Amino acid sequence: MRKTLIKVAAGNLALWSLALAAGCNCFCRSHPTSVGTAPSRVPGQASDDKRVESWRFVVSGDSRNCGDIVMPAIAAGAKMDGAAFYWHLGDLRAIYDFDQDMVQAAKIKGDSPLTIIRYEEDAWDDFKRNQIAPFENIPMPFYLGIGNHETISPKNRCEFAEAFGRLLDKPELQDGHVRPESSPPGADQGAGKTSKPNAGAAAESDSTKECTRKCEECSRIEPKTYYHWNYPRDKPAVDFIYLDNATNDQFDQAQLDWFNGVIQKDEDDKSISTVVVGMHKALPWSVTCDHSMNEHNPNEPPRGIESGEHVYKRLLDLQRKNKKVYVLASHSHYFMKDIFNTSHWRNEGVLPGWIIGTAGAQRYPLPPAADLTKSKTYVYGYLLARVYSDGTIDFAFTELKESDIPSDVKNRYTESWIGEACFDGNRSKEPFVEHDYCKESPAQKQ
Repeated sequence: MRKTLIKVAAGNLALWSLALAAGCNCFCRSHPTSVGTAPSRVPGQASDDKRVESWRFVVSGDSRNCGDIVMPAIAAGAKMDGAAFYWHLGDLRAIYDFDQDMVQAAKIKGDSPLTIIRYEEDAWDDFKRNQIAPFENIPMPFYLGIGNHETISPKNRCEFAEAFGRLLDKPELQDGHVRPESSPPGADQGAGKTSKPNAGAAAESDSTKECTRKCEECSRIEPKTYYHWNYPRDKPAVDFIYLDNATNDQFDQAQLDWFNGVIQKDEDDKSISTVVVGMHKALPWSVTCDHSMNEHNPNEPPRGIESGEHVYKRLLDLQRKNKKVYVLASHSHYFMKDIFNTSHWRNEGVLPGWIIGTAGAQRYPLPPAADLTKSKTYVYGYLLARVYSDGTIDFAFTELKESDIPSDVKNRYTESWIGEACFDGNRSKEPFVEHDYCKESPAQKQ
C-alpha cells in the first residue's frame, strides 16, 4: 500500500513538473519592472481633484514597433476616460527597419516573410488599419502629427501630407494657412506653338515638367503638416497648435511666420484662455536635450536650436501676458514631466512641458538628468488632460498593462507573443551618450 502511494505521488509530481514546464511562458515569464516613480493612473480612474472638469482629451506619440498592440488599448482607455479627441505626436512606423507587430501579423497569417519593399509599401496603410481605425470605431476624432520617422527614406514630408490628407485637410486645421495654388500641368508651356522639338528635347522637357509639377504639388501640400484648431467652439477656448520639426532644418521661416501670426491672434483674442503646443521633438535645452531640437549635424548650422529657441521665448512671452501655455512632445520613448526645468531656462522662465513617447515604440533608459519622481520608462501609456473652466489643464500619465490590451488584439497576435515581444521585450539598454550639441557655452547659459 505504501509503495503504491509513493508511486502515485511520484507520478503526480512528474505530471506537475511537465505541466509547469509547458506553462512556463504563462507562469515563469519574467516581467522587467519600470524605472522611475512618477505617479500614474489606470484607464477610467476617477480624479481626486474636487474641481469640476469642463472636458478631456488624450495625447501620446511614437507608436512604431508595437503600436498595433498599444494603440487599440489607448483608444479603449480614451473612451473609458471620456476624451473629446486623441492627438498623435508623430512616429507612426519605424520605416528604417521592420516593426515587430507587422512581422508577427504576417507570420500568423502564414504569409512569406516580409520584404523591405512590402513593408514600406504597407507601413502607413497598416497604421491606418490598426491604429487609427480603433478610434474611428468609437468614434473619436483623431488628430495626427508628423515625426522624424515619417521623413526617413523612402518616405518624406510630401508623401506624408498626401497619404494622410483626409486627416490633415480638416477645415478646422487649415484655416491659418495661405498656400499657393499650383498651376494646371502644361498651362505655362506656350500653348498654340507649332514648332516641334526633337525627340531628345521632348523627353527632357517632359521630365522637367514632371519635376516642376511635383515640386509645385509639394509646396502646396507640405504646410499641412503644421496646423492649429480651437476647441471647444464655445468660449473660453483652447488653441491647439501642432508644429512640424520632423527634420533638423525645422522650423523653417514660413512655419515661423505662420506660428507668429497664430500666437499674435491668440494674444489679442480674449476668448482664448489657453494655448497647447504639440510637436514631435521637444524644444531645445530640455531635460531630454540629447533627443530634441538640439539634434543637428556638426557640419551644419544649428537651425533647430535657433528656431526652437524663438518658439520657446515667444510662448514664454505669451504666458507672461496671462495666457495659460502647455508644451507637449514625444520623440523620446518614455514619460517625463517638467522637461524645461533646466539651468538654461530657469533664468528666463520655465514653460510647463511633458514628454509622452509611450505609444508602442522601443523603450529605453532615462537621461542622467532625469528626476525619477517625474519620469517613468519601460512603460506604455498616454496623457489624460483634464480641462477646467478657467482654462487650466491637469495632465496625468495613464499607464497601460498587458491586461489593458483588447481581447481581439490578443487573439490576433497571440497573448504570449504580446507579453514576450512587446512588454518583456521592445526595450533597449544601450548606455546614454551625451552629444556635443547639448554642451552649452557660457554665452548660452546666460
